[in-house]
Amino acid sequence: METRKGNQQNDVIDLKELFFVYLKKWWLLLIGAVAGAALAFSVSSFLITPKYESTAMLYVLSKTTSVTSLADFQLGDALAGDFSVIAKSNPVIDQACEEITKQMGKTYTRDQVLAMLSVNNQETRILEIKAVSTDPEEASVVANCVADATKEQMANITKSDPPTTVEDAEPAKQPISPSIVGNTEKGFLLGLVLILAILTMQTVMNDNIKTPEDVQNYLGLNTLVVVPDFGNKRRSRKEKRRKG
Repeated sequence: METRKGNQQNDVIDLKELFFVYLKKWWLLLIGAVAGAALAFSVSSFLITPKYESTAMLYVLSKTTSVTSLADFQLGDALAGDFSVIAKSNPVIDQACEEITKQMGKTYTRDQVLAMLSVNNQETRILEIKAVSTDPEEASVVANCVADATKEQMANITKSDPPTTVEDAEPAKQPISPSIVGNTEKGFLLGLVLILAILTMQTVMNDNIKTPEDVQNYLGLNTLVVVPDFGNKRRSRKEKRRKG
């Protein structure tokens, strides 16, 4: 019966022991956290290419449209959803590619522009045309060219004036990714968690008998006598005598 009790106790992690292990190895935890933060900072700063985002905004109702009723507002919401699809249609993208090629001086394909492009209306009559690129100038040119082509296509489809431009896209001054601060914080936490996991595994897997409590826990036996270890003290005395 005692042996079973001892085996059951073996399966329980001693949180107090783990706490003192962490406390004793605080310097190792600090090194792991700082190393993780430094690695994440270095990768984010020097190995990941920054990306920039520019946004052009259109108001889907034309200048001559008179919004006088709730039905007109609802029509504008419906048109915004339709135009968000039209903005990524082949005729719009092909026309935008031609203009982007003229402004940037290099050839752009339909797939290249679509890879940089995202269109969203957020259930409003404002259509957001966003472009993401490693070149801030390129991102703004792509967003504006797609917006202009979208306006022309909208006018052709609705047989009315083109939508109003709310805001032209401008070259971004700051990248949207990578987030150096955020990645550094994540690296700090990951480094800390990694060292905690290693220390926890070492403690749990270490089944050496060191204390009377370990004898009870591992072997299920009661300790009758404890013999102190004077080996270290004797060695230190001998060394002092030799030096003296």
